[in-house]
Amino acid sequence: MSTPITAAVPARTTTPHRAPSELQSIWLVAEREIGSKLRSKAFVISTAILIVAALASVLWGGFTAANTTASGIPVAVTAQTQGEVSGLDGLEVTVVDSDDAARALVADGTADAALVSGASDSAFDFTVVVKDSVPSTLLQMLSDTPPVDRLEPGSSAADVLRYFIALAFGIVFLIAATTFGGTIAQSVVEEKQTRVVEILISAIPVRALLAGKVLGNTILAMAQIVLLAAVAVVGLAVTGQAGVLDALGAPITWFAIFFLFGFVLLAALFAAAAAMVSRQEDIGATTTPITMLIMAPYFLVIFFNDNPVVLTIMSYVPFSAPVGMPLRLYLGDAQWWEPVLSLLVLLASCVLAIGVAARIYRNSLLRMGARVKLGEALRG
Repeated sequence: MSTPITAAVPARTTTPHRAPSELQSIWLVAEREIGSKLRSKAFVISTAILIVAALASVLWGGFTAANTTASGIPVAVTAQTQGEVSGLDGLEVTVVDSDDAARALVADGTADAALVSGASDSAFDFTVVVKDSVPSTLLQMLSDTPPVDRLEPGSSAADVLRYFIALAFGIVFLIAATTFGGTIAQSVVEEKQTRVVEILISAIPVRALLAGKVLGNTILAMAQIVLLAAVAVVGLAVTGQAGVLDALGAPITWFAIFFLFGFVLLAALFAAAAAMVSRQEDIGATTTPITMLIMAPYFLVIFFNDNPVVLTIMSYVPFSAPVGMPLRLYLGDAQWWEPVLSLLVLLASCVLAIGVAARIYRNSLLRMGARVKLGEALRG
């Protein structure tokens, strides 16, 4: 009896799964952070409201200035200064006999400004006299800015504009930093609380997980900043505020650059602080000091936007440089090399903060239960 012959079945070979590289891991985590945020209706709605509010404020300021110009600025001049305003539209010119008569019209409110004879030691042939506030539109119409003599102390239009620009820098920095910093903190604690982090770090390095979170939220924050800057530029251009637009071009650019590195620093600190706790309820215990650092520039520019000493200090402190240095550039108080030096200080601080934050994050990420003390997190 013959034995049946069976054909040999070749063994099935399997290709081992190739683990992603560290750069791929970082980008995968960043994509996850970006996608989860963009799918959030609350985030999309809040961003839309912020953009609409920014556009409305720019348009309102432009239309207010346009209406003021359209109605005509009442200006008193003498025979000697009449030629300075000849050919200028948007002015209601009243010619008087003397400088004293022109000053009297300003004092009683008949004219918003008067052009009188200039001082002998001045480079100008005339001086602008105002009661308390300086009509910025009138100064923009003149080829050069002449000396201004106030009859009564008060806030000029330039002072008001400086205040609102300082406030805008402070609000944008505060909202963006707290929004996306808080997102990072909540994401870290949620992954710890649900034990998802144990699965994640079994597939990718801990430093890739941290870098991905920082990268993803930095991209979102910078996209929001660029979008707000674009809205401001378009709004100023549409409403004809060319003078403000020219003055704000460089400060807005520097604000974006400083915010980029400043947020990376803050994002790393937020992630490290959140890794020290295991419950959402405990996030505030470790992130409050960072939040206070973010709020400091906002309050400082509100109360000290006209104090050059405070602004100079702010422009070199890493946490406030994104607000202080652009504001000084707008005011013309900073030399050309100062933003470069401030940026180098910020970069050095960023590298140091990332190193410390990575150590805290790595040593605290898998520790559950009670809050990890800072000393223990640093020692490991």
